Amino acid sequence: MPAYKDSKRGSWFVSFYYDDWRGEHKRKMKRGFANKKAALAWEREFLLRQNADLDMEFAQFVQLYLADKRGRLRASTWASKIPIINTKLLPFFGRKKLSQIETHDVITWQNELLAYRDHKGEPYAPTYLRAMHNQLSAVFNHAVRYYGLKANPAALAGSMGKESSHEMQFWTQEEYRRFIQTMRGRDRSYLAFELLYWCGMRVGELLALTPADFDFQHPAVSISKSYQRLHRCDHITEPKTPKGIRVIQMPHFLAEEVAAYLARHSTSPDERIFPFTKELLHREMQRGAAQAGVKRIRIHDLRHSHISLLIDLGFSAVAIADRVGHESIDITYKYAHLFPSRQEEMVRRLDAMHGAGAGACF
Repeated sequence: MPAYKDSKRGSWFVSFYYDDWRGEHKRKMKRGFANKKAALAWEREFLLRQNADLDMEFAQFVQLYLADKRGRLRASTWASKIPIINTKLLPFFGRKKLSQIETHDVITWQNELLAYRDHKGEPYAPTYLRAMHNQLSAVFNHAVRYYGLKANPAALAGSMGKESSHEMQFWTQEEYRRFIQTMRGRDRSYLAFELLYWCGMRVGELLALTPADFDFQHPAVSISKSYQRLHRCDHITEPKTPKGIRVIQMPHFLAEEVAAYLARHSTSPDERIFPFTKELLHREMQRGAAQAGVKRIRIHDLRHSHISLLIDLGFSAVAIADRVGHESIDITYKYAHLFPSRQEEMVRRLDAMHGAGAGACF
Protein backbone atom coordinates (compact mmCIF):
# COMPACT_ATOMS: atom_id res chain seq x y z
CA MET A 1 0.00 0.00 0.00
CA PRO A 2 1.24 3.53 -0.69
CA ALA A 3 2.41 6.18 1.77
CA TYR A 4 1.28 9.78 1.42
CA LYS A 5 3.02 13.12 1.77
CA ASP A 6 1.34 15.56 4.17
CA SER A 7 1.97 18.85 2.42
CA LYS A 8 0.88 20.98 5.37
CA ARG A 9 3.15 19.28 7.91
CA GLY A 10 5.95 18.25 5.58
CA SER A 11 5.82 14.68 6.90
CA TRP A 12 4.52 11.35 5.64
CA PHE A 13 1.55 9.23 6.71
CA VAL A 14 -0.09 5.89 5.94
CA SER A 15 -3.77 5.11 5.64
CA PHE A 16 -5.04 1.60 4.99
CA TYR A 17 -7.70 -0.98 5.84
CA TYR A 18 -7.24 -4.25 7.72
CA ASP A 19 -9.35 -6.98 9.38
CA ASP A 20 -9.07 -7.10 13.18
CA TRP A 21 -9.19 -10.27 15.31
CA ARG A 22 -13.01 -10.17 15.22
CA GLY A 23 -12.95 -10.14 11.42
CA GLU A 24 -14.18 -6.53 11.32
CA HIS A 25 -12.92 -4.34 8.48
CA LYS A 26 -11.23 -1.26 9.93
CA ARG A 27 -9.24 1.75 8.75
CA LYS A 28 -5.85 2.64 10.25
CA MET A 29 -4.03 5.96 9.89
CA LYS A 30 -0.65 6.97 11.30
CA ARG A 31 1.01 10.37 10.76
CA GLY A 32 4.32 12.04 11.50
CA PHE A 33 6.90 9.93 9.64
CA ALA A 34 10.09 11.63 8.50
CA ASN A 35 10.09 9.89 5.12
CA LYS A 36 8.18 7.47 2.91
CA LYS A 37 10.40 4.51 3.81
CA ALA A 38 9.71 4.90 7.56
CA ALA A 39 5.97 5.18 6.93
CA LEU A 40 5.85 2.00 4.83
CA ALA A 41 8.02 0.12 7.33
CA TRP A 42 5.61 1.00 10.14
CA GLU A 43 2.62 -0.14 8.05
CA ARG A 44 4.35 -3.41 7.16
CA GLU A 45 5.20 -4.15 10.81
CA PHE A 46 1.67 -3.28 11.95
CA LEU A 47 0.13 -5.70 9.46
CA LEU A 48 2.63 -8.44 10.33
CA ARG A 49 1.81 -8.10 14.01
CA GLN A 50 -1.90 -7.85 13.32
CA ASN A 51 -1.85 -11.01 11.24
CA ALA A 52 0.86 -12.71 13.35
CA ASP A 53 2.74 -13.52 10.14
CA LEU A 54 5.60 -15.86 11.03
CA ASP A 55 7.64 -14.39 8.19
CA MET A 56 8.19 -11.32 10.37
CA GLU A 57 11.71 -10.76 11.65
CA PHE A 58 12.60 -12.14 15.06
CA ALA A 59 13.04 -8.59 16.40
CA GLN A 60 9.51 -7.71 15.29
CA PHE A 61 8.07 -10.80 16.95
CA VAL A 62 9.95 -9.97 20.16
CA GLN A 63 8.04 -6.68 20.32
CA LEU A 64 4.81 -8.64 20.00
CA TYR A 65 6.00 -11.09 22.66
CA LEU A 66 6.87 -8.28 25.08
CA ALA A 67 3.54 -6.54 24.48
CA ASP A 68 1.73 -9.80 25.26
CA LYS A 69 3.78 -10.36 28.42
CA ARG A 70 3.78 -6.82 29.77
CA GLY A 71 1.69 -6.62 32.93
CA ARG A 72 1.69 -10.40 33.39
CA LEU A 73 5.16 -10.70 34.87
CA ARG A 74 6.71 -9.70 38.19
CA ALA A 75 8.83 -6.55 38.05
CA SER A 76 11.96 -8.53 38.90
CA THR A 77 11.27 -11.04 36.12
CA TRP A 78 10.69 -8.24 33.62
CA ALA A 79 13.91 -6.51 34.67
CA SER A 80 15.91 -9.69 34.07
CA LYS A 81 14.33 -10.41 30.66
CA ILE A 82 15.03 -7.12 28.90
CA PRO A 83 18.87 -7.04 29.14
CA ILE A 84 19.14 -10.63 27.89
CA ILE A 85 16.78 -9.97 24.98
CA ASN A 86 18.52 -6.73 23.98
CA THR A 87 22.13 -7.84 24.33
CA LYS A 88 22.11 -11.60 23.70
CA LEU A 89 19.14 -12.46 21.48
CA LEU A 90 18.50 -9.53 19.16
CA PRO A 91 22.11 -9.04 17.96
CA PHE A 92 22.18 -12.64 16.68
CA PHE A 93 18.58 -13.44 15.71
CA GLY A 94 17.05 -9.98 15.24
CA ARG A 95 17.13 -9.78 11.43
CA LYS A 96 16.28 -13.43 10.81
CA LYS A 97 12.74 -14.37 9.86
CA LEU A 98 11.05 -16.17 12.72
CA SER A 99 9.84 -19.04 10.55
CA GLN A 100 13.33 -19.60 9.10
CA ILE A 101 15.28 -19.93 12.35
CA GLU A 102 16.34 -23.55 12.63
CA THR A 103 17.99 -25.76 15.22
CA HIS A 104 21.45 -25.30 13.74
CA ASP A 105 21.08 -21.52 14.10
CA VAL A 106 20.43 -21.96 17.83
CA ILE A 107 23.40 -24.33 18.17
CA THR A 108 25.65 -21.78 16.43
CA TRP A 109 24.42 -19.10 18.86
CA GLN A 110 25.03 -21.42 21.83
CA ASN A 111 28.56 -22.21 20.66
CA GLU A 112 29.38 -18.50 20.43
CA LEU A 113 28.23 -17.95 23.99
CA LEU A 114 30.03 -21.05 25.27
CA ALA A 115 33.27 -19.87 23.63
CA TYR A 116 33.02 -16.33 25.04
CA ARG A 117 35.73 -15.11 27.44
CA ASP A 118 35.89 -11.69 29.09
CA HIS A 119 39.01 -9.56 29.54
CA LYS A 120 40.02 -11.76 32.46
CA GLY A 121 39.59 -14.92 30.45
CA GLU A 122 36.43 -15.88 32.32
CA PRO A 123 33.46 -17.54 30.55
CA TYR A 124 29.79 -16.84 31.20
CA ALA A 125 28.53 -18.41 34.43
CA PRO A 126 26.62 -21.68 33.87
CA THR A 127 23.50 -20.16 35.42
CA TYR A 128 23.69 -17.18 33.03
CA LEU A 129 24.07 -19.51 30.06
CA ARG A 130 20.94 -21.33 31.21
CA ALA A 131 19.06 -18.04 31.67
CA MET A 132 19.94 -16.90 28.14
CA HIS A 133 18.80 -20.18 26.60
CA ASN A 134 15.60 -20.19 28.65
CA GLN A 135 14.72 -16.70 27.44
CA LEU A 136 15.24 -17.65 23.81
CA SER A 137 13.13 -20.76 24.33
CA ALA A 138 10.41 -18.67 25.99
CA VAL A 139 10.09 -16.46 22.89
CA PHE A 140 9.76 -19.49 20.61
CA ASN A 141 7.33 -21.20 23.00
CA HIS A 142 5.14 -18.11 22.81
CA ALA A 143 5.17 -18.33 19.02
CA VAL A 144 4.28 -22.04 19.15
CA ARG A 145 1.45 -21.68 21.66
CA TYR A 146 -0.23 -18.57 20.35
CA TYR A 147 0.91 -17.83 16.81
CA GLY A 148 1.16 -21.17 15.02
CA LEU A 149 4.92 -21.76 14.87
CA LYS A 150 5.34 -25.49 14.23
CA ALA A 151 8.23 -26.20 16.61
CA ASN A 152 10.58 -24.53 19.11
CA PRO A 153 14.11 -24.74 17.62
CA ALA A 154 15.67 -23.83 20.98
CA ALA A 155 14.01 -26.83 22.64
CA LEU A 156 15.16 -29.10 19.82
CA ALA A 157 18.73 -27.81 20.15
CA GLY A 158 18.84 -28.67 23.86
CA SER A 159 19.75 -26.43 26.75
CA MET A 160 23.13 -25.17 27.97
CA GLY A 161 24.51 -24.23 31.36
CA LYS A 162 22.76 -25.30 34.53
CA GLU A 163 20.02 -24.05 36.82
CA SER A 164 22.14 -23.49 39.92
CA SER A 165 25.86 -23.07 40.46
CA HIS A 166 25.50 -23.06 44.22
CA GLU A 167 25.78 -26.14 46.34
CA MET A 168 22.80 -26.35 48.68
CA GLN A 169 24.08 -25.16 52.05
CA PHE A 170 22.48 -24.82 55.45
CA TRP A 171 23.27 -24.17 59.08
CA THR A 172 22.72 -26.76 61.77
CA GLN A 173 20.79 -25.67 64.85
CA GLU A 174 24.05 -25.17 66.73
CA GLU A 175 25.51 -23.01 63.95
CA TYR A 176 22.37 -20.91 63.79
CA ARG A 177 22.30 -20.44 67.58
CA ARG A 178 25.89 -19.21 67.51
CA PHE A 179 25.09 -16.83 64.65
CA ILE A 180 21.89 -15.37 66.14
CA GLN A 181 23.71 -14.48 69.38
CA THR A 182 25.72 -11.96 67.36
CA MET A 183 22.46 -10.17 66.49
CA ARG A 184 21.59 -9.35 70.10
CA GLY A 185 21.05 -5.61 70.35
CA ARG A 186 20.27 -5.35 66.63
CA ASP A 187 16.52 -5.45 67.00
CA ARG A 188 15.37 -5.51 63.38
CA SER A 189 18.09 -7.83 62.11
CA TYR A 190 17.56 -10.24 65.01
CA LEU A 191 13.83 -10.67 64.35
CA ALA A 192 14.30 -10.81 60.58
CA PHE A 193 16.71 -13.75 60.87
CA GLU A 194 14.48 -15.45 63.45
CA LEU A 195 11.55 -15.37 61.04
CA LEU A 196 13.67 -16.58 58.14
CA TYR A 197 15.11 -19.50 60.09
CA TRP A 198 12.05 -20.67 62.03
CA CYS A 199 9.44 -20.08 59.28
CA GLY A 200 11.40 -20.84 56.10
CA MET A 201 9.96 -17.87 54.20
CA ARG A 202 11.67 -16.24 51.24
CA VAL A 203 13.49 -12.97 51.89
CA GLY A 204 11.09 -11.03 49.62
CA GLU A 205 8.16 -12.42 51.62
CA LEU A 206 9.86 -11.37 54.87
CA LEU A 207 10.53 -7.81 53.70
CA ALA A 208 6.89 -7.35 52.64
CA LEU A 209 5.46 -8.26 56.07
CA THR A 210 3.20 -5.78 57.89
CA PRO A 211 1.66 -5.97 61.40
CA ALA A 212 -1.68 -6.94 59.80
CA ASP A 213 -0.10 -10.19 58.56
CA PHE A 214 0.28 -11.61 62.09
CA ASP A 215 -2.31 -13.50 64.10
CA PHE A 216 -1.21 -13.72 67.75
CA GLN A 217 -4.31 -15.55 68.99
CA HIS A 218 -3.48 -18.61 66.90
CA PRO A 219 0.17 -17.80 66.30
CA ALA A 220 0.61 -17.58 62.55
CA VAL A 221 1.84 -15.29 59.81
CA SER A 222 0.06 -14.87 56.47
CA ILE A 223 2.21 -14.74 53.36
CA SER A 224 0.42 -12.91 50.54
CA LYS A 225 2.98 -10.56 49.01
CA SER A 226 6.66 -10.08 48.21
CA TYR A 227 8.99 -7.08 48.20
CA GLN A 228 11.68 -6.15 45.70
CA ARG A 229 13.79 -3.04 45.24
CA LEU A 230 14.35 -2.41 41.52
CA HIS A 231 15.80 0.67 39.86
CA ARG A 232 15.54 2.62 43.15
CA CYS A 233 11.84 1.88 43.42
CA ASP A 234 9.97 -0.35 45.87
CA HIS A 235 7.75 -3.04 44.35
CA ILE A 236 5.18 -5.09 46.25
CA THR A 237 3.98 -8.07 44.21
CA GLU A 238 2.36 -11.43 44.75
CA PRO A 239 4.63 -14.24 46.02
CA LYS A 240 6.87 -16.07 43.59
CA THR A 241 4.31 -18.82 42.90
CA PRO A 242 0.59 -19.36 43.62
CA LYS A 243 1.52 -21.87 46.35
CA GLY A 244 3.52 -19.08 47.94
CA ILE A 245 0.27 -17.61 49.25
CA ARG A 246 -0.06 -19.49 52.56
CA VAL A 247 -0.38 -19.26 56.32
CA ILE A 248 2.64 -20.35 58.35
CA GLN A 249 2.01 -21.46 61.93
CA MET A 250 4.58 -19.92 64.28
CA PRO A 251 6.08 -21.43 67.42
CA HIS A 252 4.92 -19.55 70.51
CA PHE A 253 8.36 -18.20 71.41
CA LEU A 254 8.62 -16.61 67.95
CA ALA A 255 5.14 -15.08 68.20
CA GLU A 256 6.19 -13.52 71.52
CA GLU A 257 9.32 -12.08 69.90
CA VAL A 258 7.26 -10.55 67.06
CA ALA A 259 4.68 -9.06 69.49
CA ALA A 260 7.43 -7.53 71.63
CA TYR A 261 9.13 -6.11 68.54
CA LEU A 262 5.92 -4.50 67.29
CA ALA A 263 5.31 -3.03 70.75
CA ARG A 264 8.73 -1.38 70.62
CA HIS A 265 8.34 -0.10 67.04
CA SER A 266 5.19 1.89 66.40
CA THR A 267 4.05 0.84 62.94
CA SER A 268 0.72 1.23 61.16
CA PRO A 269 -1.08 -2.04 60.26
CA ASP A 270 -0.15 -1.82 56.56
CA GLU A 271 3.39 -0.47 56.95
CA ARG A 272 6.38 -2.74 56.34
CA ILE A 273 7.90 -3.80 59.66
CA PHE A 274 11.36 -4.23 58.09
CA PRO A 275 11.95 -0.93 56.24
CA PHE A 276 15.18 -1.95 54.51
CA THR A 277 16.40 -4.07 51.60
CA LYS A 278 18.04 -7.44 51.18
CA GLU A 279 21.48 -5.81 50.98
CA LEU A 280 21.37 -4.78 54.64
CA LEU A 281 20.55 -8.35 55.69
CA HIS A 282 23.37 -9.64 53.49
CA ARG A 283 25.89 -7.38 55.22
CA GLU A 284 24.55 -8.31 58.66
CA MET A 285 24.71 -12.01 57.83
CA GLN A 286 28.31 -11.85 56.64
CA ARG A 287 29.37 -9.87 59.71
CA GLY A 288 27.53 -12.19 62.08
CA ALA A 289 28.85 -15.38 60.46
CA ALA A 290 32.43 -14.12 60.76
CA GLN A 291 31.92 -13.10 64.40
CA ALA A 292 30.27 -16.42 65.28
CA GLY A 293 32.91 -18.47 63.49
CA VAL A 294 30.40 -20.36 61.32
CA LYS A 295 30.57 -20.96 57.59
CA ARG A 296 29.23 -18.25 55.32
CA ILE A 297 25.97 -19.05 53.58
CA ARG A 298 23.52 -17.02 51.52
CA ILE A 299 20.35 -15.49 52.95
CA HIS A 300 18.31 -17.95 50.88
CA ASP A 301 20.21 -20.78 52.58
CA LEU A 302 18.31 -19.97 55.78
CA ARG A 303 15.28 -21.35 53.94
CA HIS A 304 17.31 -24.49 53.23
CA SER A 305 18.27 -24.55 56.92
CA HIS A 306 14.61 -24.49 57.94
CA ILE A 307 13.77 -27.32 55.53
CA SER A 308 16.71 -29.42 56.73
CA LEU A 309 15.54 -28.86 60.32
CA LEU A 310 12.03 -30.09 59.47
CA ILE A 311 13.49 -33.12 57.69
CA ASP A 312 15.61 -33.90 60.75
CA LEU A 313 12.46 -33.69 62.89
CA GLY A 314 10.89 -36.38 60.71
CA PHE A 315 8.26 -34.42 58.77
CA SER A 316 7.22 -35.64 55.32
CA ALA A 317 8.08 -33.93 52.05
CA VAL A 318 4.38 -33.18 51.49
CA ALA A 319 4.02 -31.39 54.84
CA ILE A 320 7.24 -29.44 54.30
CA ALA A 321 6.23 -28.35 50.78
CA ASP A 322 2.94 -27.02 52.16
CA ARG A 323 4.68 -24.99 54.87
CA VAL A 324 7.38 -23.41 52.72
CA GLY A 325 5.21 -22.84 49.63
CA HIS A 326 6.91 -25.09 47.11
CA GLU A 327 4.93 -25.10 43.88
CA SER A 328 5.63 -28.79 43.40
CA ILE A 329 6.66 -31.53 45.80
CA ASP A 330 9.42 -32.31 43.28
CA ILE A 331 11.17 -29.17 44.51
CA THR A 332 11.11 -30.51 48.06
CA TYR A 333 12.56 -33.81 46.83
CA LYS A 334 15.66 -31.90 45.70
CA TYR A 335 16.51 -32.07 49.40
CA ALA A 336 16.32 -35.89 49.23
CA HIS A 337 19.96 -36.30 50.25
CA LEU A 338 19.03 -34.71 53.60
CA PHE A 339 16.24 -37.13 54.37
CA PRO A 340 17.54 -39.77 56.81
CA SER A 341 17.79 -43.28 55.48
CA ARG A 342 14.99 -45.59 56.63
CA GLN A 343 16.79 -48.75 55.50
CA GLU A 344 17.66 -49.97 58.99
CA GLU A 345 14.14 -49.33 60.24
CA MET A 346 12.78 -51.22 57.21
CA VAL A 347 14.96 -54.24 57.99
CA ARG A 348 13.94 -54.23 61.67
CA ARG A 349 10.25 -54.23 60.72
CA LEU A 350 10.76 -57.02 58.17
CA ASP A 351 12.58 -59.08 60.80
CA ALA A 352 9.71 -58.46 63.25
CA MET A 353 7.15 -59.56 60.68
CA HIS A 354 9.14 -62.70 59.97
CA GLY A 355 9.49 -63.45 63.67
CA ALA A 356 5.73 -63.14 64.16
CA GLY A 357 5.29 -66.01 61.70
CA ALA A 358 8.12 -68.15 63.07
CA GLY A 359 5.95 -71.26 63.01
CA ALA A 360 6.21 -71.44 59.25
CA CYS A 361 8.03 -74.47 57.83
CA PHE A 362 10.91 -74.27 55.37
